[in-house]
Formats: sequence, structure tokens, C-alpha cells
Amino acid sequence: MSKKLALFLCFLSILLVNLTSFGQGRSIPTNDSLFNLVSDGVNQSSWDELNYIWLNRSLFASDGCDETYGFLPCTSTVLGNIFLIIVYGYVMFVTAKLLSAGSEILLQILGPGIIGGLFLPLLSAVPDATIILASGLSGDTATAQSQVSVGMGLLAGSNVMLLTILWGTCLIVGKCDLENSVAVDEKDTKSFSLTGSGVSTDIWTSYAAGIMVISIIPFVIVQLPQVFPTTSDSSLPVLISLIVAICFVIAYSIYQVFQPWIQKRKLAYAKHKHMMSEILKQLRTNALGRFLTDDGAPDKVVIEKLFRTLDLNSDATSLVMRDLDTTHDSKIDVDEFFKGISRWINKAKRAAMMDRGKVPLSMKLLDDYDKQTKEEQDRYGDHIDEIVEDVKNARWHASKAVLMLLLGTILAAVVADPLVDAVDNFSTATSIPTFFVSFVILPFVSSSEIVSTLIFVSRKKQRSASLAYSEIYGSVTMSNILSLAVFLGLVYIRNLTWSFSAEVLVIIIVCILMGVVGSCRTTFPVWMCFGAVMLYPLSLLLVYILEYVFGWS
Repeated sequence: MSKKLALFLCFLSILLVNLTSFGQGRSIPTNDSLFNLVSDGVNQSSWDELNYIWLNRSLFASDGCDETYGFLPCTSTVLGNIFLIIVYGYVMFVTAKLLSAGSEILLQILGPGIIGGLFLPLLSAVPDATIILASGLSGDTATAQSQVSVGMGLLAGSNVMLLTILWGTCLIVGKCDLENSVAVDEKDTKSFSLTGSGVSTDIWTSYAAGIMVISIIPFVIVQLPQVFPTTSDSSLPVLISLIVAICFVIAYSIYQVFQPWIQKRKLAYAKHKHMMSEILKQLRTNALGRFLTDDGAPDKVVIEKLFRTLDLNSDATSLVMRDLDTTHDSKIDVDEFFKGISRWINKAKRAAMMDRGKVPLSMKLLDDYDKQTKEEQDRYGDHIDEIVEDVKNARWHASKAVLMLLLGTILAAVVADPLVDAVDNFSTATSIPTFFVSFVILPFVSSSEIVSTLIFVSRKKQRSASLAYSEIYGSVTMSNILSLAVFLGLVYIRNLTWSFSAEVLVIIIVCILMGVVGSCRTTFPVWMCFGAVMLYPLSLLLVYILEYVFGWS
């Protein structure tokens, strides 16, 4: 259905362009022409002198247009370019959906290793990268310098849109009741309470937000000449930033490859500590006295008495055996038991000192430690999705995914150039700066995850909210490093002038603000969505003020 609609829209675009191009009609006779029906041999009339009906040119740009690739339609009218932007934008949106769907199929079949951690994140950035390349590859240097603002508009617009409009909308769509500062899954009874409703995410989402903040370092480097003016080579900061961005892409890809393993290890460690606290509580219940002496040291007499009353053949013995059997002889003697329990108690004491600054009594100590380890286990989440389920007809699905990825990549490469031309022609016809046009329009046609993210977060669960916000932070991170690397490479290779200080500053401000908020807390009340959404128009206003009031370039 989507393919038929795309073909239909392309047909309509050709028809509309033909209808809105220059035209001429029949001649309009003048007063004298009525007498020229019969020639007297003296007054001669030529076709060059005839008057014609010309179409209204009020919606036409001053210059003509060049057909992309020599056959794709173009127009110099405002309405014609709006229609072309819609058509090419829709095709680019379908392209992004093809790449996203193909990536998900491969991820289900092959799992999250190198494919899910390295290859697929790179593919997700293909639509943005092709548009950025198209904005600066075509034409001479002057043309590239003019059109490259389309690429910067997309780069800034995508980041700002994801962190403001989509971030705030996800908060509204996924809100649940807040109890003890934590969102309760699938419970939304407080209507639109600004402080009583919100979403909660896991600790991994906070890590993703922190990584996003780190990813703005290449932007900071390329912005330094604006802060500290210098007379040295202006292309040097661009080159340094390009190298740093490429290094960040490699490092982030490696992190993506090993992140499931890291997450599983941290979850296992959290479970281990929680099991320790549970065992300590059970031992304290069965103990014949206090675990700690008056000076806070483990009470050896009480622990040894407890050892003699325990049945070490219970279900929890495997954990106890691994942690307490230091001689690895599959047996635990009284000395090993005392040293092991003492080590556990000391861990609880260190945790209490870091949290409260003092060590409470033994029972209070163990209760607090049990609560802390339970919260830590919940933060890491006992619901890792890295298990690859069996997929029926795996070979057919894999072939289908590869074809979708190939088709999406080809379409992105073909459509990017005419889309950039349409945006540039629209900007010329309306006298609206190219950056503002691409900032507002292009992020919505190159981001296929908007609808799917909103649908996913509407499940109103902590897990779905965590994955939705992680997707937002991850997309911005890839844009900050991969899309920026493509843009910087284009500027450096074609020796273009760097005149995007205002745009870069907006990206830095929005990423820092939203990244710090996302990394410092895991629960977000509904009222925070208004601040996030307001950053979008404020970003456009800041760029306008910096460029057209203060003259930044």
C-alpha cells in the first residue's frame, strides 16, 4: 500500500510541476490587429509582436531550476516546492521505515552482538547522512556553501526535536501514577496531575543520557574558535573535531557490542548482593545473639554458634559455597564461615557509611542493606531482552531484511539530492533562510522512530518507558558523532567555510540540559514536559538572535 501511494504521489508531483511551469496561450488581438486579417503588403505583422496570456508568476522564484539527475521534476514556485518536499519527504520517510524494519528483523534473528551493536546503529543514521552529503556534494564550492545549511539544519533540528517535542510527548503518553516517587506500571488514575503523574526509567537510561552529554565534545571542539578567536588555520578545529567524532563512533560502537554483556554482569552482581543481604537477614533471625560487638566488629562467638545450627545443604548453598569456600574443597569449615559472614557484614557497614555516614545496630543495618540491594537490583532490571528467540523461516526473513536494507539505502541515496534541491528552491522562493526550513521540516521525514516510540511508551510500563527514552538518547548520540562526522568531513574536504556557531551552540545547550536531567534522575513528573517542549521554539529564537542580531557566523 505504501509503495502504491508513493508512486501515486510521484505521478501527482510530475503533473503539478507541469501545470505550474511557464505557459502561454492564444494570441490577444490588439485594435490594429483586426485590420491585419488581410494584408495590404505594407503593414506586416510578425509572430514576435503577438501578445500572449502568461500564467500568474506571483508564486514564482526569480530564477529557474535544474532537474536533478536530468529527469526528476523541479520547480521554482512556492507551491510546487512545497509539494515536492512532501513527496520526496514521504519517500525518505518510507526509506527510514525500511531501514528500521529491516534492522529489527536482523536483530531478532542474529541477536545483539556485532550486528545489533555496530552494524544496525550505523544503518539507522543512513537517512540523515545521505541528506547531509547531498547538501554539500553537488555543484561548485559556492553552491555547496549555500546548500550545506540544509545539512546543518537537519543535524540541529533532529537533535532538538527528539530531545524536546518527542521527549515531552513521550512523558505525556506514557505517564503513570507516582507513588513514593516511582511510576506504578499500568496505573493511570490521576488524570493530568502535574506532580502526581509521570514516568520512571531504569539506571541504563540514565547511563544513555550521560553518554549523550559526552558525545557533544566534537561540537565543543569545533566551537572553540568562536570563543577564543585566532588567526591560525580555520580548518584545523574542523579536522580535530572530525578525528574526535570518528573515534567516538568507534568507541560507541564497541560499547554497543559489549553493553549487553556488561549489563548482564552488573545485574548478576546486583542479584548476588541482594542474595547476600537476604541470607544475612535469615542468619540474624536464627542467631543466638547480636552479629556485632559493642565496637562494631563481627561477633565471632555468635557466628560460630550459628554455623553449628545451619543446614548447609539448602537451596542457597550454591551461592554460599561459591562465596565462602575459599579453599575450593566443596566444604565450608567454621573459620571460612566466620570470615565470609564477616566480609558480608563489612560490605553492609561500608554501604551504610556511604549512605548515612554512620553504622546502625545490626538488625537495622541488615534491613537497610536489604532495601538498598533490592532497589539496586530493580534499577538494573530483571528483564534483559538479549535472548534471541527462534524465528520461523529464519532464512527467508533474513533475505527479506537484507532486501529492505538495500532498498532503503538506495532510495535514501537517490532521494536525498532532489529533497535538498526542493528545500533550497523553497527557501529561495520564500526568502526564508535554508537552515530554518530544514530545521523544522527534515527531522520529521528522516526519523521513522517517532511513531513507534510513542506507540511503545503508551504501554505505560517502566520497561517500555526506559527503552523509549534510551532510543531517544541513543539516536541523538549517533547524530552527535556519526552525522556530525559526515558533515565535518564534507566541510573539510570541500574546503567550505564554517559558519554555524549559533546552530552548534543551540545543540550543545539542549543536549546538556536534557542530558543532565536524564542522567541525574530516573523519575520525571508530567510538569517537566512543558519545559522540554518550550526548548524547541526557544532554540529557533536563539539561532535567529545570534545570527541576525549579534551577527554570529
